[in-house]
Amino acid sequence: MSEKFYSGYVGIIGRPNVGKSTLLNAFLGEKISIVTPKPQTTRHRIMGILTQEDCQMIFLDTPGILEPHYQLHQNMVKCAYRVLDEADVIVFMIEPAMMQGMEMRIIEHLTSCEKPKLLVINKIDTIQKDALLPLIESYAKMNIFQEIIPISALKLKEIDSLLKAIKTSLPEGELFYPEDVITDRPERFFAAEIIREKIFKYYQEEIPYSTTVVIEEFKERKPKDYIHGIIYVERESQEGILIAGIKKVAVEARKDIEELIGREVYLDLWVKTRKNWRKSLNALKEFGYIEP
Repeated sequence: MSEKFYSGYVGIIGRPNVGKSTLLNAFLGEKISIVTPKPQTTRHRIMGILTQEDCQMIFLDTPGILEPHYQLHQNMVKCAYRVLDEADVIVFMIEPAMMQGMEMRIIEHLTSCEKPKLLVINKIDTIQKDALLPLIESYAKMNIFQEIIPISALKLKEIDSLLKAIKTSLPEGELFYPEDVITDRPERFFAAEIIREKIFKYYQEEIPYSTTVVIEEFKERKPKDYIHGIIYVERESQEGILIAGIKKVAVEARKDIEELIGREVYLDLWVKTRKNWRKSLNALKEFGYIEP
């Protein structure tokens, strides 16, 4: 490593579906955060660790900030805003459109946060360049961002420029995690997330948002690891709908889990009803949505 080493936590915040998880995966070159076209996919804070010769950037991917309608939403928003206290650098991610009420509310929080802040305008491949300049100017007038960086996380455009800007904002420090570690989450967490991703893929309307996945068993054994997962829904009618298509969810999830952990897996999925779990503090604690 070089003489000077820079390290710190980088919080990525923004409204749902702006591309935060896609950005994290682009930084790491590996998929550790699930991605779907539907908003509100990310429910937990997910850590991704990028170690280079002269720095270690610890990224915190957060749930999208929204108007809460359930206790689950309230905890997701708290989780997102918590990074303003925990991170050394804040990346505020937006889509290439003029700011609306939610962006203004997030900026109110950012204004009182005395840490380096970068504005990232994602999905620039979806608009004309002449439409980008007025947007940059409107945010630049606020004088709260060290840099404004247009990117396309999906197309990997200007990712290196963003990494350079983050690195120059980090304090000098030491290695927080071993160089070969890319996340602090265990395999069972990612197994549950992958199953949730497939539910978002194959089910419409309220079904994906009404489900959560709990891994009851994760045993390493020969010839295949055994994973027993329970998909919880809020209503019995949803249980029947989910069971009807559970096979395709299980097949695709198993393949992705095997690719992630590098071992063969036997995936045993069950569906159960837990009425109104999104509104229950006890259920949210049990399912890991409320940190102790």
